[in-house]
Amino acid sequence: MTLQSLGWSSREADLFRALNDPDLQPARVAVAYGATFRVYVEEGETLADVTGRLRHAAQGRRDLPAVGDWVAVRWTPPARATIQAVLPRKSLFSRKAAGEGTTEQILAANVDVAFLVSGLDHDFNPRRIERYLAMTRASGAAPVVVLNKMDVAPDLESQCRDVQAIAGGAPVCAISSKLDRGLEALEPYLQPGRTVALLGSSGVGKSTIINRLLGEERQRTAEVRASDQRGRHTTTYRELVPLPGGALLIDTPGIRELQLWDTSEGVEETFDDISVLAAGCRFTDCRHDAEPRCAVKAAVAEGRLPPDRLAAYHKLQAELAALASRKDALAQQATKKKWRAIHRAVRRMPPKGGSE
Repeated sequence: MTLQSLGWSSREADLFRALNDPDLQPARVAVAYGATFRVYVEEGETLADVTGRLRHAAQGRRDLPAVGDWVAVRWTPPARATIQAVLPRKSLFSRKAAGEGTTEQILAANVDVAFLVSGLDHDFNPRRIERYLAMTRASGAAPVVVLNKMDVAPDLESQCRDVQAIAGGAPVCAISSKLDRGLEALEPYLQPGRTVALLGSSGVGKSTIINRLLGEERQRTAEVRASDQRGRHTTTYRELVPLPGGALLIDTPGIRELQLWDTSEGVEETFDDISVLAAGCRFTDCRHDAEPRCAVKAAVAEGRLPPDRLAAYHKLQAELAALASRKDALAQQATKKKWRAIHRAVRRMPPKGGSE
């Protein structure tokens, strides 16, 4: 195993050199087991722990290692390595963690290409694909939409056409991982040293795709429920897996609830057809709702823009606005808490000129 086979480039070399510590060596995070990590180094792989200093300095989960990260470790075999620093990322996948809270969940880092896997069975959902496209474009990676289960598609041609209409130029590949058909369309994106993330809901066939790409039955698979076409999680943690051809694949558990995080630019790029139409609106801050002389609403009325496309845009914008509001509220609470602590510390200080 070499650093180059793990995706190391001149970019990472420059970043690592800037640490200026000869006792450190580069490693790439393969798996995160809570507070413990498995990392790849040139000598192979080892378990690693984050130093207390790095953990204390972290402002949030974003500052700690994630699968796909390049890190600087100190390692003397056979002991565990210690992660001393996380190198700046070139891309980062994150979402709002499921539930009512306002917490960011990191999915993967330093991804070059994302395979956005969607089933062509009864769980087919173009609106969900739009969410994945927005998240991917915000991450810095390049999206490729992979439509799996073409063998059971009720209307393959129409479904592919619907996805191409919302993909915004992203490649769209139809495959059947179960029958091993169409996977050659993925080969151009699986170049040596390139990192590809596999993202999608439970039951779309990601584990079967990985088994086909690996050439072995490594990932456990399960059939979807016949009652609702939903799947069960067969991947339970994220993992960076080297493929036989030299590419690196990050497998992720199925995402049942994809709530966006810091994806405003990704939403605008994903809905660039609406952005183009908006240039003709009377008001530059038009929300394409009840404003007069709205070019976007006119396009819907004239049949040039599907109404569900605009409805999806409004829904994502409202979701991002609500998230931003909650973030602001939390930031204000944190600021108040900080100043209360400062005031308490000041009150405990002895008066000037007083005895100690």
